[in-house]
Amino acid sequence: MSEPTSGPQQETLRTAEVARESGYSVQQVRDLERLGVIPPAVRSSNGYRSYAPLHVNALRAYRGIAGAVGPVAARQLLAELRTKTIAEAASAINEVHVRLAQEREEALRARQALDAIQTEADTPEFERDVEQDSDAMTITELSRALGVRPSTLRFWEQEGLVTPERVTSLQARRYDLSAIRTARVVAALRSTSYGIPAVREIVGSLHRLDGAEEAQRVLAARLDQIAQRTVGLLRAGTDLAAVVTDPRRART
Repeated sequence: MSEPTSGPQQETLRTAEVARESGYSVQQVRDLERLGVIPPAVRSSNGYRSYAPLHVNALRAYRGIAGAVGPVAARQLLAELRTKTIAEAASAINEVHVRLAQEREEALRARQALDAIQTEADTPEFERDVEQDSDAMTITELSRALGVRPSTLRFWEQEGLVTPERVTSLQARRYDLSAIRTARVVAALRSTSYGIPAVREIVGSLHRLDGAEEAQRVLAARLDQIAQRTVGLLRAGTDLAAVVTDPRRART
């Protein structure tokens, strides 16, 4: 670890100054240093920490990245940026933007799938079939219709996503049109990489009085959240650039 040299570019900051400039508390600065979010501070002979502007940039950048991908991934990324070339660091940051864009596309595809299913459900033919229950399916028939394995349908049932009826002495599964519709929603959401908890939340909303509207609100909220995370990452851009281009970042 090199000692700071004289000159305006080697400005040194105390812990309290770093806290004030970064928006964290003094204890949080120390904790984030311990976790590797920022490089270790230079210690004077009396044990006091001496920081550089790079530490402030890293802390500000961490806030935006943590909001975008979570604190664990943010800590890992900040630590990696200190050892990568500028090209490698830029690529790593771009991957975060790509990940958020993919999440947005998945949410949009899920919303489109719900729109299509709801449009179909609003037709007179669908309502008549529900009353007659003429299109009930076995687990084999439904799995073929959805392009999934029967074991997948059993897993969805175990997770409380799709609930078939049990008929005959063998307790065979029978999916009525309501269960088929729910299974189609689940299949649409899972095909866009939605996790089980998120699917359960959306499917649960479908069974309430304002189910379709609530499901759309859930997806709209997810899109808003992704937008907020993206904006936070964009706000961190200047500080990330400072971290990536600082010539002392690997030696601080």
